[in-house]
Amino acid sequence: MVLKTLHSLDVSDDLQRQVTRLYSQLNSRIDQLELSRVLENDDRIVFVCCLVEGKIVGIASMALYKVISGHKGMIEDVVVDANERGKGIGRKLMVTLLEEGKKRHLDEILLFTGHHRLAAIQLYKSLGFKLKESGIYNLRFS
Repeated sequence: MVLKTLHSLDVSDDLQRQVTRLYSQLNSRIDQLELSRVLENDDRIVFVCCLVEGKIVGIASMALYKVISGHKGMIEDVVVDANERGKGIGRKLMVTLLEEGKKRHLDEILLFTGHHRLAAIQLYKSLGFKLKESGIYNLRFS
């Protein structure tokens, strides 16, 4: 098992296919952005993958931004292949992102997840995340 932080120069057709396949296990209804577009500004995102025998079995990303209230990270798109769950891959991906957040001196790391994702919620709580008393609203343009 190898964890790797991806950069724009790492993107290949094979890598894109693997990420597309894996992400569709999380949400098959979303039109995915090309990985090369996601990674074109490496200073605004941390994208980590887990490889087993050269195959991507887990991904997680953290968007980086700054606002008046400080430097923040938003964890998104955490997914582990259904055949690889329960092996600690999600935890390793998350720990890698949290360590990167510390290195970059972030003030806060946020994430959101569906209430039905009980295993993910357990993982996040075990890493110290707490439910924030606020509502999330969204407006989709597409």
